[in-house]
Formats: sequence, C-alpha cells, structure tokens
Amino acid sequence: MADTSILVSGIEYKIRKLIDSNIQLKSETERLTTENKLLNDKLKELEDIRSQLTQQINKHIIANSLNGEKEIKEGRKLIGDLVREIDQCIARLSK
Repeated sequence: MADTSILVSGIEYKIRKLIDSNIQLKSETERLTTENKLLNDKLKELEDIRSQLTQQINKHIIANSLNGEKEIKEGRKLIGDLVREIDQCIARLSK
C-alpha cells in the first residue's frame, strides 16, 4: 500500500508540474501571438511608408528630368543668344 501511495504521489506531482507547464506555455503563446500581431502591424506600416517614399522618389525623378530638359533648352537658348551677339560684334568689328 505504501508503494501505491508513493506512486500516486509521484503521479500527482508530475501532473501538477505538467499543468503548471501548460499554463506557462499558454501564457507564452498568448504573449508571442500578441507580439507577432504587433510586429506584423509594424511591418505593414513600414511597407506603406516604403511605398509612399518610393512614389515620392519617382515623382522627384520625373520632376527633375523635366527640369533638366527645361534647363537644357534654356542653356541652348542662352548659347544661341551668345553666339548671335558674338556674330554681331564680329560683324561690327569687320566694318
């Protein structure tokens, strides 16, 4: 009978230990699930920000390329004006 009560006590101890482990694991699972959700939300937020920044960069690239074309046209016009002025000066000096 003593052997049986020792065995039952050992089994009860192991069951209590398993129950405690189960409670701790459930708590850990809930914590990790919450953390995972927060991290997924943060990831989505960062992906949205990245997308917005990519769009802004593309807009700036397009705007800068248009400005570059305007600058090229203005530069050509300025060079053309300078060449005409030089030609006029040469013509006056030739007279």
